[in-house]
Amino acid sequence: MKPTEKKRIDWMLTLVPFILIMGLAVLMFIFPDGSNRVISKVRFFFGDTVGIYYLIIGVGILIVSLFLALSKYGSIVLGAPDEKPRYSFFEWGAMMFTCGLAADILFYSFSEWVMYADSPHITELGSIEEWAGVFPLFHWSFIPWAFYLVLAVAFGFMLHVRKRNKQRYSEACRPVIGKHADGLLGRIIDLFALFALLAGTATTFSVATPLMASIIVKLFGIALSRTAVTIIILLITCAVYTYAVLHGFKGISILAKVCIYMFFGLLILVLVIGGQGRFIIENGFQSLGTMFQNFVGLSTFADPLRTSNFPQDWTIYYWAYWMVWCIAAPFFIGNISRGRTIRQTVLGGYIFGVGSTIVSFIILGNYSLGLQTTGAADFIAQYQASGDLYGLIMNIIDTMPIAPVILVLVLLTMIAFYATSFDSIAYTAASYSYKKIGENEKPGKLICLLWCILLIVLPIALVFSESSMNNIQSVSIISAFPIGIIMILMIWAFFKDARKYMKEDIFLSAKKSKD
Repeated sequence: MKPTEKKRIDWMLTLVPFILIMGLAVLMFIFPDGSNRVISKVRFFFGDTVGIYYLIIGVGILIVSLFLALSKYGSIVLGAPDEKPRYSFFEWGAMMFTCGLAADILFYSFSEWVMYADSPHITELGSIEEWAGVFPLFHWSFIPWAFYLVLAVAFGFMLHVRKRNKQRYSEACRPVIGKHADGLLGRIIDLFALFALLAGTATTFSVATPLMASIIVKLFGIALSRTAVTIIILLITCAVYTYAVLHGFKGISILAKVCIYMFFGLLILVLVIGGQGRFIIENGFQSLGTMFQNFVGLSTFADPLRTSNFPQDWTIYYWAYWMVWCIAAPFFIGNISRGRTIRQTVLGGYIFGVGSTIVSFIILGNYSLGLQTTGAADFIAQYQASGDLYGLIMNIIDTMPIAPVILVLVLLTMIAFYATSFDSIAYTAASYSYKKIGENEKPGKLICLLWCILLIVLPIALVFSESSMNNIQSVSIISAFPIGIIMILMIWAFFKDARKYMKEDIFLSAKKSKD
């Protein structure tokens, strides 16, 4: 790295969050029981005592997203007023979808309804067949994507309209906090953001990589332990996303399209040859209708009497988890949305992002639910007996025709999802490291490489201790609390700046020429 390049790097923001979370991971590894108790108490406070905070933010940001799309703000172009999108709708949607959802989507699409099946809340509402397929659609659709899309608009406006030379959370808050964006308050905002980014990365890698390891062990009969295979997978995935991110947006775009083709190929294969096609389509359609009919109630259910703790265990957890992921994904989406209007960005994100997500849960989830309801298999009993979701998913895939082919396709798609997600995260984090970086500037390859390595070190360290991974998942939820406050600040800043922009000559002139 050249001396001039070194001077441009903000080493405090680059290294401090990593050192802090590594120190936390070491403490968890050395004192797993004590740290588990402490973090469980803290998580209980955030998830249970003040859990309503996450539910309110979720509903509020969904409303904001619809207002952005349907109001006068929707006509603002994220770029010059006459600028056209840089990417086709498919390329843009593929990058947006794959950067926003890691391999978790396949893991949860296969198994999530089973985790709900024995919840008292399902019994309160009705039957498993009617409701088990509804909640996965709810937890992965409109409110989660609203988190992404509203912040993507704020970041895109900051980058492409205001052309600010810092790609950070603090910079997005500048219209409200002013000069404090360069001071202690800005530092605190950015440190919270990067801490949450690393915690969320570790959480995401810990969720689905054991499934990938199980598939490899089964396919190739490897004698290594799941832990060893998981580490090998992490290193291979790191190599793939490092190669992609070093080649900039072109590499990310190619990888995203490959991932999307494999993803939809898998879904079509399961739908066509799985033998549950009719049930998948009909029950999926019914679950979608049930979700829409009950959306307000689902979004505001807080279980004040704690008869089931369902929102505390699931909805609040998911909203917090998506908020942690809002550190990187919206930055990336905002970056690739140059030339699109705010309306196109929000509605296009809902069409491609939410649409693709719902299709995944309908097909993969209802395949196994169909077998359960017809008595062809009892996945609920299997999960209750073993508690092993990875083994359960393997059993689900084993019931499919050409199961080995499905296993290979699932494995390759998961690797592609992880690689595409984390190359966008590494690219965003590398941009974060610069004191100043222009709209058209790219972070240096060495700083990109540094972040690619930093993002993989913690998951590798944590894979040796299951309790530590569970604790880090709790850290992700805890990290989301301050992120929620920062998100509110950013949205306030965006509306303040956008109102000012709409009164300026450049916007008024462009509007008159269109009229």
